[in-house]
Amino acid sequence: MTRPVPAIVILGNGSLATARRIQQLYPGALVHGLAERVEGADRVYREFGATLRELYQQDTPIIALCAAGIVIRTLAPLLLEKGAEPPVLAVAEDGSAVVPLLGGLGGVNVLAREIGAALQVPAAITTSGELRFGTCLLNPPTGFALGDLALGKRFVSDLLAGETVRIEGSAPWLADAQLPQDPEARLTVHVGHAERTPTANELLIYPRNVLVAVNAGVADLPQAIREALHQANIAVQSVALLLAADRDMADPSLREAALELGVPLRFASDTAALRERARNAVDQPVSIFGDDAIAIAVAEHPLQPLSIGRPRGRLAVIGLGPGAAELMVPAVKAELARANDVLGYETYVRMAGPFRADQVLHCTDNREEMQRARHAFELAAQGRSVVVVSSGDPGVFAMAAAVLEALHESSDPAWHNVELEMLPGVSASLATAAQAGAPLGHDFCVMSLSDNLKPWAIIEKRLDLAAQADLALAFYNPISRSRPWQLGRALEIVAQHRLPQTPVVLGRDIGRPGQTLRVTTLGQLTPDQVDMRTMVLVGSSTTCTFARPDGGVWVYTPRWYGAKPGN
Repeated sequence: MTRPVPAIVILGNGSLATARRIQQLYPGALVHGLAERVEGADRVYREFGATLRELYQQDTPIIALCAAGIVIRTLAPLLLEKGAEPPVLAVAEDGSAVVPLLGGLGGVNVLAREIGAALQVPAAITTSGELRFGTCLLNPPTGFALGDLALGKRFVSDLLAGETVRIEGSAPWLADAQLPQDPEARLTVHVGHAERTPTANELLIYPRNVLVAVNAGVADLPQAIREALHQANIAVQSVALLLAADRDMADPSLREAALELGVPLRFASDTAALRERARNAVDQPVSIFGDDAIAIAVAEHPLQPLSIGRPRGRLAVIGLGPGAAELMVPAVKAELARANDVLGYETYVRMAGPFRADQVLHCTDNREEMQRARHAFELAAQGRSVVVVSSGDPGVFAMAAAVLEALHESSDPAWHNVELEMLPGVSASLATAAQAGAPLGHDFCVMSLSDNLKPWAIIEKRLDLAAQADLALAFYNPISRSRPWQLGRALEIVAQHRLPQTPVVLGRDIGRPGQTLRVTTLGQLTPDQVDMRTMVLVGSSTTCTFARPDGGVWVYTPRWYGAKPGN
């Protein structure tokens, strides 16, 4: 498995030069800078604590250019279990110190040494085992897995107390370690794929050299795999990946089995028999075990899962929210980080950045929604991780419906095998309402005044009925140069059912630089106060306003209707 790309987090401009030096070590790493204090960062954040905790919970390695105490106090509420944590380091602003803090089993000391070498300072390694032996025995390299962590800690403790050790099996990474080796030692580092009962005097390390080819439809697949491995005397810790047929990509039991076993799921052509598929997938000599339901291939060396078969393609339709980074939900940020391809209207794609050099951007005109959706499926069907970007929420007058329509119209099984997910965002109506208070606090109706995709007669009918129903109204696409008169007509219809003093909220570019919020009334509102980038919220008969201390106005629609409860 490849090492996750770290996030470099800084608090001021004084750290930026050091951050850029560190960034050169890790292609794809982004520098996160505090808003209004850092100029030129790749990504802006507003709250240090919330940002650090979010990265930590996403298992993102963190390189924080600040005092170690700040990082420790920030992450303290999340430090529940040692061993289940990403690497976290504190680096002095001027690069004069590198201090690994968390993630000893996740390679934090490796990162610390790399950064220290680049900055020409010694890393402040404090882990006893690494200081004594020059390596972390409990963190074997990629392609190998530790057997039992609890026994491993006792094992290292015994070594530190003065015992010697012998090595059984191939462990080339230990050749340069300063281990006290003795061929007659009681303690043994055992490296191999055979099933073995753990004991206190053995440190078991398993090469991930086993491929398990499976057919969909096997009952209780994870248990069936474990049983097949047991019959072949192969440790489950040595499984590197599951391999299944292309035709079974959408089978949920395969995904659940891979998740339970903690290994990647890859797919190959379904033309070969299962045992041959297992044999042909591995580009080195293998031994084959199993039957027609589960075939096991054991290779001579650790496998590289990403070079075997291909993954199931993924297409996520995401909502960026109104534009401010802090209003983008964490799941959307994580999806953007994992994407190979990002598609969307160019303005929205740029809002979603910055991007890594290896990510491919496909920017198109805002009127090419169906072509964009089809292109997204074509890419995802190749096994790529694809994101389609919408502003606001993708399900509100945005790309989610277009993507589903494209899939509905397609008979291509490769498109239907794509893993498809919609990730929500804060819609423009909700973002504007939040700025104003709670004008949508009761029942409300969301409408687009654009007649590009529906007849104006339908819009007029819905407007009249919604206004009659006394719903608060949110207007998307209220006006444009090609549609200059519709908003005026819409206001005439609403005015037939609302008093002139009905509150109206106008939010322009909410969540983006230069945002403006204005509260007026239905009687005072004219179309020239609105443009295409304005969200229009029209209150119901119960919507109220009152003054804010800063000179503005709060707007809310109470949750009661008619007489207040208790009156």
